[in-house]
Amino acid sequence: MRITDLQPAEYQEFYANYINNVGTLSLWSALDESEAQLLEYLTHVTEDRTDYAYAEGKWTIAQCLQHIIDTERIFAYRALRIGRGDTTALPGFQQDDYAAIADVSDRRFLDMIEEFRLVRASTIALFRSFTEEDMLRVGTMSGGGASVRALGFIISGHVYHHAKLYRERYQ
Repeated sequence: MRITDLQPAEYQEFYANYINNVGTLSLWSALDESEAQLLEYLTHVTEDRTDYAYAEGKWTIAQCLQHIIDTERIFAYRALRIGRGDTTALPGFQQDDYAAIADVSDRRFLDMIEEFRLVRASTIALFRSFTEEDMLRVGTMSGGGASVRALGFIISGHVYHHAKLYRERYQ
């Protein structure tokens, strides 16, 4: 399954940039490769650099990783709900509110990297549990439609987005 298989009703336009980050990869390749690309950057960050932000008011390297972890959990939860047939509309979330509360100052960065690996492994296991019918199921999140398979591409594309930002802005 590739992004070319997605229909317009399977995701909101807001998420198109994340989905487009995946390119021509299959969902399974995108989940694996987005993880590898992010880890390629993160594993070279030293503990003394994790509190670096590229500009005033921007997240630090560690805060950004916490955001990636939190967001993946939220989107995987949405995929679970929709995939299992829950028709309850799922609300959006305010990423800046999460970041403001999540205190990463006393966390070891290596522990955060391991947490991301575990969350991604859980995400992959979840998506592997879905049938083809589950993957096509569409629910409502943040006021619009979302299919399970689109959520998988959004998860991957979100990580690609931040891996690119890390390389370009955090160096």
